[in-house]
Amino acid sequence: MKTRTFGKTGRTISEVGFGAWAIGASWGDVDDGASRKALHAALDSGVTFIDTADVYGDGHSERLIAGVLKERGGDRPYIATKAGRRLAQQTVEGYSRANILAWIDRSRKNLDVDTLDLVQLHCPPTDLYYQPEVFDTLEEIKAAGKIRDYGVSVERVEEALKTLDYPGVVSIQIIFNIFRRRPIDLLFDQVKKHDVAIVARVPLASGLLSGKFTADSQFEDTDHRKFNRKGEAFDVGETFSGVPYEVGLAAVAKIRPLVAGDTTMARLALRWILMFDAVSVVIPGARNPEQAQSNAAASALPALSDQDMDTLKAIYDEDIRPYVHARW
Repeated sequence: MKTRTFGKTGRTISEVGFGAWAIGASWGDVDDGASRKALHAALDSGVTFIDTADVYGDGHSERLIAGVLKERGGDRPYIATKAGRRLAQQTVEGYSRANILAWIDRSRKNLDVDTLDLVQLHCPPTDLYYQPEVFDTLEEIKAAGKIRDYGVSVERVEEALKTLDYPGVVSIQIIFNIFRRRPIDLLFDQVKKHDVAIVARVPLASGLLSGKFTADSQFEDTDHRKFNRKGEAFDVGETFSGVPYEVGLAAVAKIRPLVAGDTTMARLALRWILMFDAVSVVIPGARNPEQAQSNAAASALPALSDQDMDTLKAIYDEDIRPYVHARW
């Protein structure tokens, strides 16, 4: 497993992390036994960065992580959690000092730690990024020792750029994958100048880029890939990266010939993300140990060729760009 530096924190982490949304909720039925095995497999494969949130299964994901780490003992990985989506309605006013403190204290309890490594505001309203008092509150909580650092998880590139006005922000989590390329042009140079880490989320476009789905694939009622296809529950960009399902399948068919040897399309998609040095860590999810091991193996793949990179850009420009580029 190769490592990278997590921005201005100076901390060294694995370049492939573990995204813990799927072991919490919203991806169909959750098998806690398989989830624990997936976490163990990821950590055994050299993963040292785990990303979760207080709303993933209403804290279930955080508690599962805490349980696995207690079983293992030894050095702890770097654990990032998120706060803010517990609000019944997303408003700037909801991000009060009292609420932020309550969310952080709840995650400290769930993760069984006194100090959280990293707390990220969880895709708050755009107007919040223009409220410096929210970031002042995070500074106060950091000074009190309840968090070591704070960052943001954003929907849009413009929101990410605005957070660079706040020197205390150490990381930006944003959707970045073969189907969501806009950060390359507008964000990556800026984060490198500010020494801010990039956490690449939704790296497989909700599984589309695994190459395993067909037009006949079925999803459970509790899976956002069924209930959020038009943004009914949260931002539609979180589901299949905002790409219409059939459009994504057609693009995947064009990508498939690039998968060579004994690799997989999922590992190819992860390796593409790691071609960009602005990315500190990519956080694919895994619901079983085989997926976790396969994701970690992407770190060992050789660099993609210029020809393959050009081909993937052409597929994006021709098939995907009209649906996503101007929106996020």
